[in-house]
Amino acid sequence: MAVGEPGQDPNEAEDPRLGSLDERLRRAADAEKARTGTVQRGPDKGYKQGSRVLAELIAGPAGGALIGWWLDRLLGTKPWLLLALLFLGIAAAFWNIFKISRERPE
Repeated sequence: MAVGEPGQDPNEAEDPRLGSLDERLRRAADAEKARTGTVQRGPDKGYKQGSRVLAELIAGPAGGALIGWWLDRLLGTKPWLLLALLFLGIAAAFWNIFKISRERPE
């Protein structure tokens, strides 16, 4: 019986030629990936920084406005705490973006 036929005994040892061929194919594929620069990596640092900047631009003002709105309802000071904390959130977001922009890329 030839290797890979349906009636083959699963306990039989694999043909050593197939193992050698698989190893050579794997090495050739790895060498091609290294040659063409298509090695799979994680996201670049610039992409990560951009995501952080976007999160700061959204979270800072939104968080400040939400907390200000809640405190205005609780204390009856409409709209002053909302405005104050909204501007404070914007300032904090810009400060954090400034700190992110000073980080050096790898």
